[in-house]
Amino acid sequence: MSGHSKWSTIRHKKAAQDAKRANVFTKLGNMISVAAREGGGDLEVNFKLKMVVDKARSANMPKDNIERAIKRGTGELKDGAQIEEVFYEAYGPGQVAMIIKTATDNTNRTVGEVRHLLSKAGGKMVAKGSVGFLFRKVGEIVVKVSDENIDEIEMVAIDAGAEDMEREENFLYIYTKPEDLQKIKEELEKNKVEITDAELSFLPSQQATPNDEERKKYETLRESLEENDDVVEIYDNL
Repeated sequence: MSGHSKWSTIRHKKAAQDAKRANVFTKLGNMISVAAREGGGDLEVNFKLKMVVDKARSANMPKDNIERAIKRGTGELKDGAQIEEVFYEAYGPGQVAMIIKTATDNTNRTVGEVRHLLSKAGGKMVAKGSVGFLFRKVGEIVVKVSDENIDEIEMVAIDAGAEDMEREENFLYIYTKPEDLQKIKEELEKNKVEITDAELSFLPSQQATPNDEERKKYETLRESLEENDDVVEIYDNL
């Protein structure tokens, strides 16, 4: 997506940082449980579940953990409250718009913790729709590329129906309509393209312009939110 290179770089760095965090398996397990609860435990039928399980495998999450999370989602394993996926909208320092995706077994706890972290940093939670209009929902596929194969991969993506693409060093970000994500991902896999991530995402329609001090405060806020076990993804317009 032209004009979003900075955003994509931040997202890629965030993914790399998340993989190092001790709580990554907790977050992935919760996301797996949510997907299994929504669409069942069969990876061949439940595309959302397959995407999260692929991500978990890439992060070297143990097979037993993955299977337990699926069973918890389908109800085969009774070990606590059901995990729910809940989105919160907020403004951070410098009026940075945020969509905060959570997976939680206790929404009261999560909303309290998220609101507290926002308030402490000078941000605030806002009503649903207050910042949502600043983003559009897309499918996002991240693939590994080189100078030798990028043209071929771009052609496969275009032929499959990709809307836009953007290269960031050795990664190509492919953007799709949400309903085309599965079809395009499967077409890339059929052509032996190395996919590092695939998910539904939110792209900003306009960028925030915080000053240096506000930007630092925002980055600190983002880090504190990422350290919360219930927060699984943050989309922003920085």
